[in-house]
Amino acid sequence: MLFATFSCVFYVIFAYNLKRADFPQLLALYGGLFFLFVLYLKKWRAGFSAVAGLAILFRLVFIPAIPNLSQDFYRFIWDGRLLVQGLNPYLTTPLSYIDAGNFSIVAQAQELYAGMGMLNGKHFTNYPPVNQLLFSIAALVSSKSIVGSVMVFRISTILADVGIIYFGKKLLERLGMKPYHIFWYALNPFIIIEMTGNLHFESVMLFFVVWSLYLLAQGKWVLSAIVLALSVSTKLIPLLLLPLFLQYFLTEGGGIRKSHFRSSYPWGYRFRESVKNLPRLIYFYLIVILTVFLTFLPFLTGQFAENFGASIALWFKNFEFNASVYYIIRWIGYELVGWNIIWDVGPKLPIFVVIFLILLAFFRKNVTMSQMITSMLFGISFYFLLSTTVHPWYVATPLLLCVFTRYRFPLVWSFTIMLSYSAYTDGGFQENLWLVATEYALVIGYFFWELFRKPNDVALSI
Repeated sequence: MLFATFSCVFYVIFAYNLKRADFPQLLALYGGLFFLFVLYLKKWRAGFSAVAGLAILFRLVFIPAIPNLSQDFYRFIWDGRLLVQGLNPYLTTPLSYIDAGNFSIVAQAQELYAGMGMLNGKHFTNYPPVNQLLFSIAALVSSKSIVGSVMVFRISTILADVGIIYFGKKLLERLGMKPYHIFWYALNPFIIIEMTGNLHFESVMLFFVVWSLYLLAQGKWVLSAIVLALSVSTKLIPLLLLPLFLQYFLTEGGGIRKSHFRSSYPWGYRFRESVKNLPRLIYFYLIVILTVFLTFLPFLTGQFAENFGASIALWFKNFEFNASVYYIIRWIGYELVGWNIIWDVGPKLPIFVVIFLILLAFFRKNVTMSQMITSMLFGISFYFLLSTTVHPWYVATPLLLCVFTRYRFPLVWSFTIMLSYSAYTDGGFQENLWLVATEYALVIGYFFWELFRKPNDVALSI
């Protein structure tokens, strides 16, 4: 009761009193919430249903609150209100309507544009179709109220997290792990603040990912492929996971016993057994690609690919925030040539990510579900380490994946990532690179400790 009471008070202050530029208050509130969270799960656990109820209760605190750490929800509302009028949100920018003086295009157009800011308003939308569907539902339910739309978004993210708790528990049980592990995600103040509080739809994407993995563990690979495609059509990031299904489908996922792939069996035998299961892997990929295509189909026009591609390219060529390896490369560029080399380096970094994912797919053992999810965790984490932009809510993906593995370094990351909010001040935007270095030093250091620790070492586990 004390844990619930103090946590609720902190969440209320966070939701209704905190300003993003007040970094000391943000850090104090978040530090207190994170301390209570870890202490509760380590010492004072109640029954599973009771803890799940607490996780939901903390989210309900935010229901009518306007997000105070992110402006993205204004663009969500704009896109949804365009869509319900039959207008393709991928073909225009909010700025184009504002410059033309067309303030009647959506209700509260000027307020929405002012809220999202010019940086967001001058670019084409990059939110995939499932996101657009959720935006349009909010527009249908609340066509003239920003608070009403926010509440619809918030209910969507809460329901997604409830689904993650449900399927996450089932998947953990199937993997022979403790169901309580799901609360490293569900009760984490980082998730509650960034998903429910700040309305980021990674929670919806991750709901589909966990559901897909659970279906796959049950052998329902066709349904798993369809659900995985829905996750891609929510956020594109699960596309990175596709190569890592290779070994699972060629062995256990293809219906072959793991014992058939012991090294004592002749290589030729193991190869023949793998080839027998290759069609299933191909069908899985084809179903994912076809389902993603069908979700995009209503929006496809001659201009769509150019606009959507240009919007995605911005994340590699223009935007910089809370990066790690890239900031080191940028510093080297300044030393060598005297200017920011993001335009040249940014698009090349994903090539190294693809190479790393291929190496994981072929050379790391991914026969079991646990092994495959661990490879997904490594792949996603490597991608973010090489990214030019790492917003706090991105860490939700490695955090959830780690729940199904023995690694907990994303849990450390879910705490240190909040240091990135120090960049927002009353005087403007200015990153503190010492804090960025501290964030990644702690995360990477803890990762290597976990990688080489002995099995009986003390770790953050429940």
